[in-house]
Amino acid sequence: MAALCAVLLLGCEKATIDVDTSLANGSAAGEISGVWPKGSVQIIKGDVIIPEGQSLTIEEGVTVLMDTVAKPEFIVKGNLYCMGTEANPVRFTVEQGARGSGHQFGRLWGGILAAQSCTELLLDHTILEYGGATTTDASTSVKMKLYKQKAGENLPALWFANANGKLIVVNSVVRNFQEDCTYIEGGKIIFANNYFYTTGASGGEAMNFKSGCLADIAYNVVYSANTNALKLSNSGEKVPQTYIIAYNNTMVNTGWRRPTAKGGSVWLESTVRADLVNNLFINTRFGIKRDTKKPEDSRSVVSNNLYYGYDQTTVNQFQVTSDIVGGTDEIRGTNAGQNDPLFVNYPLNTPMMNAAFDTSWDFHLKTGSPALGKGKADIFRHFASGLNANGNLYVSPAPVNYIGAFGLN
Repeated sequence: MAALCAVLLLGCEKATIDVDTSLANGSAAGEISGVWPKGSVQIIKGDVIIPEGQSLTIEEGVTVLMDTVAKPEFIVKGNLYCMGTEANPVRFTVEQGARGSGHQFGRLWGGILAAQSCTELLLDHTILEYGGATTTDASTSVKMKLYKQKAGENLPALWFANANGKLIVVNSVVRNFQEDCTYIEGGKIIFANNYFYTTGASGGEAMNFKSGCLADIAYNVVYSANTNALKLSNSGEKVPQTYIIAYNNTMVNTGWRRPTAKGGSVWLESTVRADLVNNLFINTRFGIKRDTKKPEDSRSVVSNNLYYGYDQTTVNQFQVTSDIVGGTDEIRGTNAGQNDPLFVNYPLNTPMMNAAFDTSWDFHLKTGSPALGKGKADIFRHFASGLNANGNLYVSPAPVNYIGAFGLN
């Protein structure tokens, strides 16, 4: 198998490469490393593993096609570098005929699961879609005791678990997954300039953090996550204490499709430390919400956020209470329709339960938006000096003086 993979990885540009990792006994344990060349198509017929101490680099324009019968898991014990571009992103997907309304929430392959031995994982201009399959006793991740280590769990698009590792997700899209987009159990993290949408059939967050995380979360758009855009927790026994700095994000219609009323935009619990600044909450089910029995660290900062609700129920549910967190210098009206953000192109009366995302929507702001000039530009970032991954420096983007992920066109 190792020799076969070595030959396949030397294929020419635009080649279609059939990565068949299925073994005779029906299990899957195919090892991969090296470089998948620009523009190639990789057909994944079984679970694949990047071995500890090795790396896989996926160049721009590569399409990774997952077999919808085998529903492969993409396991990273070494390092993974997805190096797409705006014009030619890397894409983890399924055959065109398997996509569509019947698979709005994926389930057609597993996810990218990075074990504790993964020290660097980079997704730059990468699309993850149509995954989130449910584990069984036969799943490689269950046998390796990865993620939640048991059958019956819906896999996230991305799991990362090394508190000493580096995780960078920038300029990317996560869509059409059954539950969580990301489930992060430690790491030095930058999530910036990403879109998360059409995820969560009956539960799940866009970005879910546990103990051991230091993260800068900026300029992301989250649309209709089933539960929260951000679930921020210090649960677990890892160090350091999780400290999330989330600024200049736009959250729209989140939380409404959750059958029970847990969260709805940002959820805080278990002494997590969080700075939440310059964020735009548009028709989210609730404002920032805390677990009153296990609240956030008292050093947390909430400021310069803007809330908008198309109807009165929504407005009422982001008013400050014991479990809805208030902040300073915020724009939080009391009447339906107050503080219209003036998006370039998004109907504010879009039904709350809608999960379908229209790629023609434009969340930039028009002149006169109340979000313009109301942001805070002098906030602390963990990685203002950057994180190195695969020999490149990735810097947490600077905050600006408007609220939300985008300013004027």
